[in-house]
Amino acid sequence: MQPVILFDGLCNLCNEAVQFTIERDKQNLFRFASLQSDYAAEKIASFYIVPQNLESFILLEDDKVYLRSTAALRVAKKLSGLWPLLYGFIIVPRFIRDAVYNYIAKNRYKWFGKQESCWVPTPELKKKFLG
Repeated sequence: MQPVILFDGLCNLCNEAVQFTIERDKQNLFRFASLQSDYAAEKIASFYIVPQNLESFILLEDDKVYLRSTAALRVAKKLSGLWPLLYGFIIVPRFIRDAVYNYIAKNRYKWFGKQESCWVPTPELKKKFLG
């Protein structure tokens, strides 16, 4: 199964991150689903993810769940260009990486705004989205 990124479909920053990933996913590895989708609800339940983690960026890969900064770094590792170099930050203790991640996540609506409804991909990109 291909890696799946679960993201907040109402968050402008999250939507930009998805579009950024799509543009740099030259191997067509990733699939996407908003956290508001039925697909995400089913997956979240099957992995016993607690509701407070729904503010997180979630990567489902090889039957494992990665959250927050670890998920973002694992995605960066597979993008084209120099982005895989960011994976070097994996050596920073997770509690430090996630503290930075959580600060941004907590303020994402205030800083980047929020949409009234989930972003709808173009017809050609729809095949990358689940649910």
